[in-house]
Amino acid sequence: MLQYIQIFSSLNKGIASFADDFLSLLFPRTCEICDNSLYKSEELICTYCLGRLPYTHWHKDIDNPLHAVFWGKISLLGLTAMFYFHKDNIVQKLMHKFKYKGVRELGIYVGKRYGMQLKDVFPFKDVDLIIPVPLHPKKQKMRGYNQSEQFAIGLAQSMNITVVSNNLFRKTESETQTKKTKIERWENVKDIFNVAEKEELEGKHILLVDDVITTGSTLEACASILLAIPRVQISVAAIAAAHR
Repeated sequence: MLQYIQIFSSLNKGIASFADDFLSLLFPRTCEICDNSLYKSEELICTYCLGRLPYTHWHKDIDNPLHAVFWGKISLLGLTAMFYFHKDNIVQKLMHKFKYKGVRELGIYVGKRYGMQLKDVFPFKDVDLIIPVPLHPKKQKMRGYNQSEQFAIGLAQSMNITVVSNNLFRKTESETQTKKTKIERWENVKDIFNVAEKEELEGKHILLVDDVITTGSTLEACASILLAIPRVQISVAAIAAAHR
């Protein structure tokens, strides 16, 4: 009987493998960066492009250059971004697919990979919960998802902590930050965030996450609201940061 079960199991695996191969011919899986075909073991981004991505490794450097963005403004326990971002580099293409082409899986994918790096490194290993920078409901409905929340979900899966998505919220819809100066960006977001249940966050070490850090105005506005809650500590992580 055991022999028949093993034969049947092998047949099922063979049929499943054949079905996967057939579907790959009809609907080829391609890398979201270079558009080349993916091998079976690859997911969303090919091994070659993963090797080409400009990693910052800032999570290993508690005094990394990104801190200069927030000096004298807010107190952060930890601050990092996974990739360098600048015009026309491959991270820009990745972020364009993620934010504007509906490939929400990219956020979870890179979040899982980065979470594996953060989970054993101080101060990120001591985080209690993750809060994504919120979108206004109108904008989130139009896009279909919050890109920062997708990144947060991936981080949480690897770090084994909880994502809290509804406590920090936008009171009003802001204009796009694109093409605004640093001062204009701050004026655009400084009073648009609030917290629904402050008691739930008291005494917590919060990892605040965003997709891309440029001037840091949005993160500063979010962190300022959270830091007003008793005994809250804030660390920040992003998918990418403007090259500096």
